[in-house]
Amino acid sequence: MKAIDIRGDALVWDDTEAPALGPGKVRIENHATAVNRADLAQRAGGYPPPAGASPVLGLECAGVVTAVGEGVSRVEPGDEVCALLAGGGYAETVVVPAGQVLKKPAKLTFVEAASIPEVFATAYLNLFMEARLAKGERAVIHAGASGVGTAAIQMCKAFGNPVFVTAGSQAKIDRCVELGADAGMDRHVGDFSAALRTWTDGQGADVILDPVGGSYLAANLASLATDGRLVIIGLLGGAKAEVALGTMMVKRLRVIGSTLRARSISAKAIVMDALKERVWPLLEDGTIRPVIERVLPVEMAGDAHELIAGNQTFGKVVLRVRE
Repeated sequence: MKAIDIRGDALVWDDTEAPALGPGKVRIENHATAVNRADLAQRAGGYPPPAGASPVLGLECAGVVTAVGEGVSRVEPGDEVCALLAGGGYAETVVVPAGQVLKKPAKLTFVEAASIPEVFATAYLNLFMEARLAKGERAVIHAGASGVGTAAIQMCKAFGNPVFVTAGSQAKIDRCVELGADAGMDRHVGDFSAALRTWTDGQGADVILDPVGGSYLAANLASLATDGRLVIIGLLGGAKAEVALGTMMVKRLRVIGSTLRARSISAKAIVMDALKERVWPLLEDGTIRPVIERVLPVEMAGDAHELIAGNQTFGKVVLRVRE
C-alpha cells in the first residue's frame, strides 16, 4: 500500500508495508482522513504514537470495511465506516480495533465522515464525560474555530448549554456564533475573563475546555463559577504556570488534564459508543454537521499541515485518499 512517510522536512506519499489484521480488529479501505494538530506535533518529534500504534500520521479515517478479525461483530465487510485511530490514517489501508469503528452516518460522504471521529470524540469526552457538563450549564470553548471547537459548539447548542468562545479574529467569532455559540471574544483584543464575567452576569462559567494551557491558567480559574471545572487538552500556551490554590479551594474548582490518543482501546470504545447514541442521530438529521475548511489530495499533506499551522482555518482540513 501507499502511505505518507516523514522524510526530513517533507511528507512523501510512497510505498510501505500494509498493516496486519489481527483478532478484534477491522481492516478499512481508506477513502479520506483529516489533519489534526497532533499530527503536526508528531511530525516535529514532540508527540510519538502510543506503543503498538502505527507510526504513520493520522488519527481518523473513513472508508469501506474489507475484512474483520476474529471476534468482530460490530461491523462486517462492505460496511461504510469512520474510525478513531491512534495512528495510521494517512494511508490507503487502515487496521483499527473494532471498538473504535462506527458505521458512518448514511447522509455523509467519506470526506465529511473522516472529519468527525477525532474532534467529536475529543469534545464529547472532555465536556460531557470528564467535566460532566449538565444541561443548562455554561461552557467556554477556547479555540472555537478549531476542529474540536466547532464540534464542541454544536454539541453544546444541541444539548442545551450556552457557549462563550475565544478565537483569533472577529470574523472567526462571527462564524462561531452562526454555528451556535452565544457570544465570544477575539483573543487578540484583551482579557477574555472580563468579557466572560459580563456574559455570565459575574457568576462565571461552569466548564472551560482549553487547548492553550499555561498562559491561560490564571484567567481560566478566575473565570470559573463555584464548583467549576477546567479541562486542559493542549499546551499551545506553555506547560507551566502558577496555580491560585486559594481560589481553587474557596470556589471548589477542579482542573482536569486529559488526552484521548493514549487511552485504552476499551476507553475509546466507550467514547465512540456514546457518540453513536447521542451525536450520530444529530448528524443524521442535520442538527450537527461537519465543518470543513479545505479538502486536499493526500499527496498534498504537507500543504495541509501548513494550512493548520497558519491558524487561518475554520473547522477541519481533510485529505482525500481515494475518489
